[in-house]
Amino acid sequence: MDIDSAAPVKVDTDLFDSPLHEFDVVWSPDNRWLAYTKQLNNHMRAVFVYSLDEKKATQITDGMSDALFPNFDKSGKYLYFTASTNFGLTTGWLDMTNEDHPVTRAAYVTVLRRGLPSPIAPESDDEKTVDEKSNASDANADASQAKGQEDAAGKEAGKEKKEPVKVTIDFENISQRILALPIPEGNYFGMYNGKEGVLYLVEAPVVLTNAGPVQLAVQRFDMKTRKTEKIVEGVCDFALSANGDKIIYRQGDNWFITASDKAVKPGEGQLKAGDLEVYVDPRAEWKQMYDEVWRIERDFFYDPHFHGLDLKAAEKAYQPFLNGITSRADLDYLFADMLGNLNVLHMYVAGGTMPEVKNVKVGLLGADYTLENGRYRFARIYNGENWNPQLHAPLTQPGVDVKEGEYLLAVNGRDLRAGDEIYSFFQETAGKQTVLKVGPHPDGSGSRDVTVVPVDSEAALRNLAWIEGNRRRVDEMSGGKLAYVWLPNTARGGYANFNRYYFAQVGKEGAVLDERFNGGGQLADYIIDYLRRPIASFVMTREGETYAEPQEAIYGPKTMIINEYAGSGGDAMPWYFRKAGIGPLVGMRTWGGLVGIGNYPLLMDGGTVTAPRWAIYGTHGQWEVENHGIDPDVEVELDPKLVRQGHDPQLEKAVEVMLQSLKAHPLPTYPKPDYPNYHPKF
Repeated sequence: MDIDSAAPVKVDTDLFDSPLHEFDVVWSPDNRWLAYTKQLNNHMRAVFVYSLDEKKATQITDGMSDALFPNFDKSGKYLYFTASTNFGLTTGWLDMTNEDHPVTRAAYVTVLRRGLPSPIAPESDDEKTVDEKSNASDANADASQAKGQEDAAGKEAGKEKKEPVKVTIDFENISQRILALPIPEGNYFGMYNGKEGVLYLVEAPVVLTNAGPVQLAVQRFDMKTRKTEKIVEGVCDFALSANGDKIIYRQGDNWFITASDKAVKPGEGQLKAGDLEVYVDPRAEWKQMYDEVWRIERDFFYDPHFHGLDLKAAEKAYQPFLNGITSRADLDYLFADMLGNLNVLHMYVAGGTMPEVKNVKVGLLGADYTLENGRYRFARIYNGENWNPQLHAPLTQPGVDVKEGEYLLAVNGRDLRAGDEIYSFFQETAGKQTVLKVGPHPDGSGSRDVTVVPVDSEAALRNLAWIEGNRRRVDEMSGGKLAYVWLPNTARGGYANFNRYYFAQVGKEGAVLDERFNGGGQLADYIIDYLRRPIASFVMTREGETYAEPQEAIYGPKTMIINEYAGSGGDAMPWYFRKAGIGPLVGMRTWGGLVGIGNYPLLMDGGTVTAPRWAIYGTHGQWEVENHGIDPDVEVELDPKLVRQGHDPQLEKAVEVMLQSLKAHPLPTYPKPDYPNYHPKF
C-alpha cells in the first residue's frame, strides 16, 4: 500500500491456509521489488519476486524443495533463501505422519543479474610466498590509511552521497545462478540479512519434542570469510535491526540488545524491565476486546455465512451487556454466551488479566489411604517408572520400599492422626526431601524413618496404573492373544504411546485400541496406516525364526474403544478406523468436533478466543462428524455400578468381540517353500 494512495494493491494470495509459516515478505534495498514465499499445489513453498514497476510476480525456485526466508543482500546483487529437500512428510501439518520427522534446510544465494561473478567462486589454495604476504600486508595498510584519510576528508568537506542501490533481476536461466552457501545444514527457523554479505540464521533442533519451549541458536555467516560463527544460544525470540548493527533476543523472561558482529557474552545488554508498570483503563480495554472478538470471528471462521448467524446483528444485540461488566471474568462469560450462537465445537474463551492467586504446592506420595485404628494406612501404592524423570514414584524408590498395609505415622517429625488433614502436612514439600515415619503398627512399634521426595502431581502415576491394569486384564482375558494400546490424544502423547505400546506387542494375534478420553490434536493417518499393514512376505535365515514382513505390524483383527469424552482428533481417528475397514467400534458416541483451530491474534490483555477455521468433511460431501460424533458399532455404557465392582464393561466387551472374531476367522497359516536344488545331478 502506498501511503499517499487509499487503494491497496493485492500482490498475491497463498494457495492453502497453513499455520506452519506466515508469508515471508521482504523489500528489496531499492523498494522496487518484494520477495516472498508461496505454497504450490504440492504444498511446498517456492520463492517469488514481485516487481512494483511491472506489477508482476515471477517464481524463482522450482518448487521441488520447500523454500523459506528470502532476503535481499544490502548490495542488491543477491537474494538469499533456505530450502529443504526432506520436508515432504511435514507439509501435512495436520497429519500425525509428520511427528518426529527430521527436517533440515540449507542456505542458498541467487545471483540476480547476468554477468555478476559468483560470490563464492573457488579461492586459490596456493601458499603465498614471503614477499607476497609482505606486499599484501603493505597494500592492506595503505588501503586502510587511504580509507581513513578519505573518511576524514568526507566528514570535513561534506562527503558526496553514495550512489543508491538499484536492483535488477534477469529471469532468464536464473535457476543456474542459484548456489549453495558454505553453511552447515540445520533446521532453520529464520534467516535475516545484516550488513552487505552478512547473514543471521536462527536454528532449532532437527527433531522437535515436547521437552519445554524450543531452544534456538543464532549463527552469523560472513560472505567475505565464508565462516559461520554461533553468536548466542538458548534463545526464544530474535530480531535484527534494520541497519544490521544490533540484535535483540529473549532468553526465558529476559530481553537483551547487543552488537551484531560478535559472539554474545552472558548477561551482556540485558534490558532492565523489572520495574516497568502499565496503567490501564479496564472498561476501555473491555470495549476494544469486545470489538476485536467479533472481528476475529468475521475474519477467521471457516463459514463466511457464520452458520446462518447475522454477525453484525449479534454484535449489536450483545453490546448493551458491556455496561454491566465489572470484572474480566464477567467479560469471558459474555464472550462465551455470545459466541455460543455460532453452534460449533472448538469455540473457546480463555486467559486475560485475572487476579493473581498464589498457588501452594502440595507434595504427593502416589498413594491411596484408609483410616484405620486412628491412623492413616497405605491402601494402595502406585508404581512408577523410576528410570523416567516424569514418572518417579516416591514410595517405591530404592531404599524407601514402603509397603501397602503399613501406617503413615508422622511427616517431618509431626505426628499424624486420623483426625488431621493429611495434605496439610505436605504443603511446600513437592520436590523436597521429606522424612516419613512409617511402620506396621498404629502404635508406632517397629516403625522406621524414610526419606522421600514427594511429587506435585499424581496424575501420571495413576494414569500409568490404569494403562498397565488394562493391558494386563486384556492379556489375561485373551490368554495372551491380544495387545492393548491406550491413545490419550492424536498429538505427541498419542504418537509416543502408540509407538511404545503397539510395536512392543508385535507378535500378538489381534489388538484392542483404546481411545477413550482422547484429547485430539492432529489427524491420526500414521496410526491408521500402521494398523492396516498386511503381510507381504517372509524372511528365512539359517539362524533364528522365520519372520513376516513388514515386521512392525499386528496382522490379526482389531477393535477400538470410544466414548463421549473423545473428541477432535479423537473423533477423526475412529472415523478413519471405520473408513479403512479395520474393525468394529465399541463404547459410546464420541464428542463430535471436527472444525480445527489455531493461530489467532491475542487480545490486548493476553486473552484468547478461537474461531474454528479448518472444517473437515467426508468424501460424500457431507458434514459427517461435526456436532454429531462417531457412533459405535457395539454400544456399551460405562456402568458405574460395574466399575465400582472392579469391571470395565467397555474393555471387557471389546475383548469379547475380538475373541469371537479370532474364533470365526483364525489367522491364516502360510506354507514354507522347499529349499531349491539347482544342481540335482552334480
